[in-house]
Amino acid sequence: MSDVIHLLPDSVANQIAAGEVIQRPASVIKELVENAIDAGALNIEIVLTDAGKTCIQVIDDGKGMSGTDARLAFERHATSKIRQAADLFSLTTMGFRGEALPSIAAVAQVELRTRREEDELGTSIHIAGSKIERQEPVSCPRGANFMVKNLFYNVPARRKFLKTNQTELNNILTEIDRIVLVHPEVSFVVHHNDNELYRLPATSLRMRLMNVFGKKVSDQLLALDVETSLVKVTGYVARPESSKKKGANQFFFVNGRYMRHPYFHRAVMEAYEQLIPSGEQVAYFIYMEVEPASIDEYTSDKD
Repeated sequence: MSDVIHLLPDSVANQIAAGEVIQRPASVIKELVENAIDAGALNIEIVLTDAGKTCIQVIDDGKGMSGTDARLAFERHATSKIRQAADLFSLTTMGFRGEALPSIAAVAQVELRTRREEDELGTSIHIAGSKIERQEPVSCPRGANFMVKNLFYNVPARRKFLKTNQTELNNILTEIDRIVLVHPEVSFVVHHNDNELYRLPATSLRMRLMNVFGKKVSDQLLALDVETSLVKVTGYVARPESSKKKGANQFFFVNGRYMRHPYFHRAVMEAYEQLIPSGEQVAYFIYMEVEPASIDEYTSDKD
């Protein structure tokens, strides 16, 4: 009787692993923008075609990569963020697993152009379905320029289940909001099908909130600034008179990561219990800073 257990080909294993990281165009943008921020970028441009289904381009002015690092970055579990298991308990970067780039490259056609400040020439790499098609020197600005084309081109069942362009674009903008609200010191420009959606200059948090949600929202906010032995809480909450039945902008961030947590939401709403009509809500933008080692894994950025 022949053996029935066998190792999957790398191409199949990579596609399966990619499904855990890349669910839709918004996932690609989250991973690439967070990598850009971890690389020290102060200016990030996002260019989308067909809500990211046809093309996603993320351009940054971060520190860039050498030719060797650029190639290695597409290998699974290759990362610059950690070196040993103990580092997992003191993470300050947005990502660390080394899954993002190989996952994207497994289900799309990817071109990367990147250069470090100290290098005269940069590197261009073309990858499709995890296979490096070519690598060559190229003249390019410092930083990284990722172009991700035809997402899920080689997994038609996954591509079929993408939603309409408007729905996917809404998912992208939701993801972008969660990032830009944590990094007001970084400027962002977002284009979709040749239309400019965002042009956010580097600024203060309050100005960033105004630039994203409008002056009316900004004018309704009260500042928070509390520090205890366990946590530092900053940000803004809205005045009671600004309450509404639906559509209130509500954001929690822990150590720079977006978080949804019913317990904390309930605590904020209970504070307003005698101040706003029943069934209404207020906006809040609350930022908590704690020692990374003290964060329970279940209060991460999972929805």
